[in-house]
Amino acid sequence: MPDAERMTVDERRKCLKRMQTRYLGASREERGRLLDELVVLTGLHRKSVVRLLKGPSLARQPRRQQRGREYGAAVDDALRVIWETLDHVCAERLTPALVSTAEQLARHGELAVTEELLEQLGRISISSVQRRLTRLGQDTMRLPRRGPERANKVARAIPMKRIPWDTAEPGHFEVDLVHHSGPRSDGEFVHTFQMIDVATGWSERVAILGRGQRAMEEGTRLILARLPFPVKELHPDNGPEFLNHHLVRIWGEAITGLQLSRSRPYQKNDNRFVEQKNDTLVRAYLGQARLDTAEQCAVLNALYDRMWTYYNLFQPVLHLVEKTADGNRIRRTWDDAQTPFARVLATNTLAPDVRARLERLYTETNPRALRRTIQAGLHALLYPRLSMLTPAGAQVEPPTPARAAS
Repeated sequence: MPDAERMTVDERRKCLKRMQTRYLGASREERGRLLDELVVLTGLHRKSVVRLLKGPSLARQPRRQQRGREYGAAVDDALRVIWETLDHVCAERLTPALVSTAEQLARHGELAVTEELLEQLGRISISSVQRRLTRLGQDTMRLPRRGPERANKVARAIPMKRIPWDTAEPGHFEVDLVHHSGPRSDGEFVHTFQMIDVATGWSERVAILGRGQRAMEEGTRLILARLPFPVKELHPDNGPEFLNHHLVRIWGEAITGLQLSRSRPYQKNDNRFVEQKNDTLVRAYLGQARLDTAEQCAVLNALYDRMWTYYNLFQPVLHLVEKTADGNRIRRTWDDAQTPFARVLATNTLAPDVRARLERLYTETNPRALRRTIQAGLHALLYPRLSMLTPAGAQVEPPTPARAAS
């Protein structure tokens, strides 16, 4: 019988215990048939099966005398050195290499070996090695692991979901943070705090220096003060800069009836709208440049103020209206492109004074001149020394053209 199909000791005893009553009450011929069946099932000798079935109890008896240690402290010490040398591999990989590695270490003076030690290392079983590695691993330094007591308890209380693409009511925002650390991540640097409304494409951005509680609170209050319509839902990823007691408290205080949800871990498509705008409205302008001063943060916020007007009032965006399955393909249908401002107006959710203010801003703004101002501000941020040599009033384009935002 193959080892994989062979019964364990406990499985044999359980099988015999279930058959014992039938065996003791059976006739001679029936007992013979039961014994034949049990010999095949358990793999035991016929006399052993008879002795167990007629015995007083099928419960396993404790060992009367414990066995002595087969391998002493010398084997444990050698295992510790060899295990560390081979980078703490598992017992199945370690055991066949014990003798050869011990001899190699002995040649270089790292381990003292004897003929008896080599003989023991050659015959020790994988299970014996595993038991010793379990004990030796208790004294091995390990990287700290994130246990249940260190898990983010705020995140546990927030449900994981995706905001549906066909959401019609404005106010359901995907939220994310874009890092401007450049090629290194040391020190404090600028982040872009961005919010995108799923229904209308309305975008909000603010630059913050660092991502501590004070910076995140300031950025949140700036965005909420500028938004022309109320927030119904906020949907960040699982970053601790969003999911903490301070920020949840601030959101609850500033927004009545707020619904919080979060993305599933490692599922970036759960935040697909804001991830796209991270690319087209942030990275396309700033690239991978490092911004780490308060002056750069202030200049970037001035740039974002102009972009707020340009992209919300003048830049048309598409909106998905239908998805149909065609075999293995998904066919998507988009509506006619409209600006986020036009989409918000169509929902009739703006207060009369807010609507009048935005319509006046739309009428008085020259979008072509606004774009030139944005390009000049970007040039001043990324190339400050070159900007000082540019004549006043000259039209400036950055050396690397930005990609068009969709």
